Amino acid sequence: MKIKPALARLNRRTTLAVLGAGFAALGLAATVSAANRGPDEVPVEDLLKPGELPDIVLGNADAKVTIVEYASMTCGHCKNFHTKVLPEIKTKYVDTGKVRIIFREFPLDARAFAGSMLARCAGGDKTLPMISALFETQADWAYVKENPTPKLFEIAKQAGFTQESFDKCLTDQALLDKLTAVRSRGADVFGVSATPTFFLNGKRLQEPPTLEGFDKALEPLLK
Repeated sequence: MKIKPALARLNRRTTLAVLGAGFAALGLAATVSAANRGPDEVPVEDLLKPGELPDIVLGNADAKVTIVEYASMTCGHCKNFHTKVLPEIKTKYVDTGKVRIIFREFPLDARAFAGSMLARCAGGDKTLPMISALFETQADWAYVKENPTPKLFEIAKQAGFTQESFDKCLTDQALLDKLTAVRSRGADVFGVSATPTFFLNGKRLQEPPTLEGFDKALEPLLK
């Protein structure tokens, strides 16, 4: 599915329609029911193949288990995982070398694309902190009725963005196309249809995305 954003008419030339458009303009679908989800297991070698963008990775490449998460920056459940559950998983499994986590984008709406673009443009060791900052402030920019650009810029400045680099990032058509390709691959190849979706060594997480749910799912994989 090709996403064709139109330029939003704002006071200054800032973002493409990722801020001004909605689902209809982007041709995106919201989450679907679990009944329509993809397979319970996918080939791990296919899952771990590089896509259009470098994977965002937390943890040791030699870890016994690799968790691949598909998430949307505007997803409330994703925020809950990243702000409440991930720190516990990091302490218990990632910092001990047992698990690594790969974060992949699955933007569900226009603003999610904007957030993902900014995280990617932050670059290097600033990408994950930018993702965390966007999740922590999600209520301030993801769901507000007004134009979220000023709030996003306020957050981005903390990562070193200038007005020029902020505008350049959110008008980067090549980056938008690559994010679209990551999302499409998740949907078309791995059956991702809702966020967050987790694969543990290729097995789709069936448990709730809580520490207890991950404990239960990880136990047989770490034996």
